[in-house]
Amino acid sequence: MINDDILNAVVKRARGYEATETVEEYAVVDGSLELVKRRVTTKDVPPDITAAKLIFDRNAVDDMTDEQLQGEKIRLLKELKAMEDGSDDR
Repeated sequence: MINDDILNAVVKRARGYEATETVEEYAVVDGSLELVKRRVTTKDVPPDITAAKLIFDRNAVDDMTDEQLQGEKIRLLKELKAMEDGSDDR
């Protein structure tokens, strides 16, 4: 079930999607909180090529040994850390 959820999320990201965002502003009026402004925007999230590559490379992962998968995990964690730090050591 979790694997299906993850695959569906990656497919959604690979295809792109629309996201609706609601921003609400409240103010104190006569001692109580009241909604004074609501803004609803729809944002277009473009397709992501990295997610698409992940889907196409899925079969390659199925053929990897445990050692290869561990190595790939370490590589990806380093890449994510570099992205978080704002550097790109690739």
